Amino acid sequence: MTNGKQLITLSKFLSLVLRHKPETIGIQLDDNGWTDVQTLITKSGGYGIQFDFEILKHIVDTNSKKRFAFNEAFTQIRASQGHSVTVELGYTDKEPPEILYHGTAEKTVPLIRATGLGKQKRLHVHLSDNVETATAVGQRHGKPIVIEVLARQMYGDGFKFYLSDNNVWLTDSVPAKYLK
Repeated sequence: MTNGKQLITLSKFLSLVLRHKPETIGIQLDDNGWTDVQTLITKSGGYGIQFDFEILKHIVDTNSKKRFAFNEAFTQIRASQGHSVTVELGYTDKEPPEILYHGTAEKTVPLIRATGLGKQKRLHVHLSDNVETATAVGQRHGKPIVIEVLARQMYGDGFKFYLSDNNVWLTDSVPAKYLK
């Protein structure tokens, strides 16, 4: 097996090709974000990133954020959410909890208060059901700030929410009036 640093590097590489730039190694994602496991391994090797199925399975099984998933036959793989390429993940609309949380950096708060939360280069705005996760997300970008989202009120007003396989709440946008 590879060491922890190599696994992190490989996980980041998988995020790149399964969420943002599959063309980097010449793979294609189907409409639902899936790609063939063996093709991924082979094309990655041609790009200089070497791993086998066991290492890939280890990353899928142990990733703390559950970023990736196999199909039932373990022949296809996809990212669970966070895509910047257009895919239909097949999630169904679900009623959210009363409050959801969004972690961000302190420097972005004035803009968010003025315009709300947008999906930026991703397909959805990402929200969590707990403060700890939102804080961890916010720390990646600077001093963390956690914003409360009045999710149930949004849902009642006709906004759609989806819950990804790795328990990230997704929505298209959050207007400023639903932020606390």
